[in-house]
Amino acid sequence: MSSTISLVFVVIGVLALLAAVTVMVIALRRPPRAAAPVASPQAGAEDQPEALAQARAQVDEAHRDADQIRSSAEADAAALLRQAEESAQKIGQAHREAEEGIRLAKDELGQLRSDLERRESRLADREGRLDSELHKLEQRSADLEQTKAELASERTEMERMEEQRREILERTAGLTASQAKAELVAGIENQAKREAALLVRDTENEARRDGETRARRIVTLAIQRVASEQTSESVVSVLHLPGDEMKGRIIGREGRNIRSFESVTGVNLIIDDTPEAVLLSCFDPVRREVARLTLERLVLDGRIHPQRIEEAYERSRDEVAQLCVRSGEDAMVELGITDMHPELVTLLGQLRYRTSYGQNVLGHLIESAHIASIMASELGMDAALLKRCTVLHDIGKALTHEVEGSHALIGAEIARKYGEAADVVHAIEAHHNEVEVKTVEAVLTQAADAISGGRPGARRESLEAYVKRLERLEQLASAREGVDKVFAMQAGREIRVMVKPDQVDDIQAQVIARDLAKQVEEELTYPGQIRVTIVRESRATEYAR
Repeated sequence: MSSTISLVFVVIGVLALLAAVTVMVIALRRPPRAAAPVASPQAGAEDQPEALAQARAQVDEAHRDADQIRSSAEADAAALLRQAEESAQKIGQAHREAEEGIRLAKDELGQLRSDLERRESRLADREGRLDSELHKLEQRSADLEQTKAELASERTEMERMEEQRREILERTAGLTASQAKAELVAGIENQAKREAALLVRDTENEARRDGETRARRIVTLAIQRVASEQTSESVVSVLHLPGDEMKGRIIGREGRNIRSFESVTGVNLIIDDTPEAVLLSCFDPVRREVARLTLERLVLDGRIHPQRIEEAYERSRDEVAQLCVRSGEDAMVELGITDMHPELVTLLGQLRYRTSYGQNVLGHLIESAHIASIMASELGMDAALLKRCTVLHDIGKALTHEVEGSHALIGAEIARKYGEAADVVHAIEAHHNEVEVKTVEAVLTQAADAISGGRPGARRESLEAYVKRLERLEQLASAREGVDKVFAMQAGREIRVMVKPDQVDDIQAQVIARDLAKQVEEELTYPGQIRVTIVRESRATEYAR
């Protein structure tokens, strides 16, 4: 309110100042009165009316200026008055808003005070309850102390009675407490040993029986749940042509195009009488795929010459490299692995075009990972760890053509280099028994690898290699002393050796089986495993007389 009164006084002072300024301006702008001319004796009577008219004109002009200044001052004063009224209205509105805010603040303060009073009341009630509980706890503590004292007294009495009873027993039995204790412990120990031996024997028999049944069920379930394709890899690719006239353009003048193609790609291009098709032959599947894409680009473009062949080969090689990286990423997505080093993913993708006995290596790794994961889940183990072990166990094959050594040891070094766990590295280096197996993960990795590679249709080999392997198996077995006949069975996966019973006994038969299996492992290369069985005939002859 005091601010409103001050503002009104300020407005009144401004108006008074404007009025004073207006009066001063009027006084300054009024022209000075002309001095009355001194009548000269020579001045005529006709000059007086003209001077009078001029004076009246000046007076009228001064009145007009004064009126104009007064109207301007009045307009300015009116504007200032309106501004003052508007300011007064705003001040009144601000005053009303301030009063409303004060009222709301008072209401809120009252509500806060009521809440505070309620909280104080609740706190007082809670303090009362706490005091009551504290009193109860003190009473209970006193009761416990009394009970404890009573128990201590009863324990002392029981110890005294036990001492009297022991003295009576010692006098009756003629033995001291230590001697009786020793006899009792010896009897219990003998009984426990017998029961433990029986329990161990029953447990071993049950574990052996249940373990074989469960292992067979786990392996069978893992095989059944993995649906994989049959082997379809080959060393020859077929490219269909839009017409037979394209064969001449592929050969080129005097065969320069086909020579350039084979020199750049390293793949043999076979053009025969097959209608609208040519053959690409190479044992390296990556190189053969690059050559196939190169020839496909050249056929679609139609321009075939040595320079164009080199350009198409470079583009095809880059495309195959990108496909390898994408294949590795797709394999990781399929297996649910997200934290593998990018270099390992790239190496896995390079196995897309690698084969082992006709089986695609990348497909074999994915299949093995699924099998190991299923078996790990059945055994209550870490399925994710088994996936990493099995999907990386053949990664060394991506570098076997660049680095000397076993692919298992090479793969272990690569995995160790890119930060894989010690269990994963050990499973990789031990999956072909080149390192002694020490973990369950390594055993399951071997099992998954054997299941994936040994299932029907998984792998194949050429007829020539197959026949040579069978012949070599028979030669190794026949070279043993005491061997009578040798039979290679189940497509070379089992060999049965018939020995002479008069020269080889049962222990020697076991030695022959072990030595022959070890020699086969060292000298032959084969998919899966080969079972060696030694058969010894026992005869009993008697004569009736």
